[in-house]
Amino acid sequence: MDVTEATFQAEVVERSLEVPVIVALVASWSGQSQQLVALLEKLAAEFKGTWKLAKVDVETSPRVAQLFGAQAVPMTIAVAAGQPVEAFGDIPPEPQLRQWLTSLVDALRDRLPGIKAAESAGGAEQVDQPEPEDPRLVAAEDALDRGDYAAAEAAYQGILDAEPANEHAAAALAQVRFMARTQATDPSVIVRADTSPDDVDAQVAAADLEVAGQQVEKAFARLIAAVRRSSGDDRDKARGHLVGLFDLFAPDDPRVAKARRDLASALF
Repeated sequence: MDVTEATFQAEVVERSLEVPVIVALVASWSGQSQQLVALLEKLAAEFKGTWKLAKVDVETSPRVAQLFGAQAVPMTIAVAAGQPVEAFGDIPPEPQLRQWLTSLVDALRDRLPGIKAAESAGGAEQVDQPEPEDPRLVAAEDALDRGDYAAAEAAYQGILDAEPANEHAAAALAQVRFMARTQATDPSVIVRADTSPDDVDAQVAAADLEVAGQQVEKAFARLIAAVRRSSGDDRDKARGHLVGLFDLFAPDDPRVAKARRDLASALF
């Protein structure tokens, strides 16, 4: 379920009176969020209705994140009988996550009537089995799980070479490249960028770290300011990097729309 602030009461609180609801706090720009959701969706199919998955985008539903005191994404919270019972951050290995879910269901079986009902029905409410996974995507995701960004990038690029219109691979490729850059960037570059506004290399690196730290508007404003100040190759570098960051977000993200308008004003 994609849950918003408006549907949280019905889809999470009330539903958790029947079965546990696993709330995944995620963000569209976060590659780890995508990995966590994919893993939880896979496990939800295995557990056949004994718990429900609720995905919450913290960018569009910030009050839900505040409710759980989330400081970063992804974050996972188990809600039962209307109350959070357990939570963790990051992404545990699949066997550990499966064991955690099993223990949770076992502990709550006698308290939440929907668990036994789902088990008795044999998961009848799961109407569709997931389609077989694309082995090329599996290989790319495995490389990403290992932290091998170069292999993951090559795998996604190979898919795009064969299928230029594959939107999933294009979005994943942008995420992988972004994750690789931020992993290799020294956090002190933000200080360098703030004290050396004409250093375009520092500006683009600092913008990456700010996006990773959920300071999206600040990162966009930094690069637009760099476009205004610079010319020639430096200006092209700042502009191109900003446009590349847009690919990390949904096309209708209001922050992207505003930044595109500001960029046009800076250029023309």
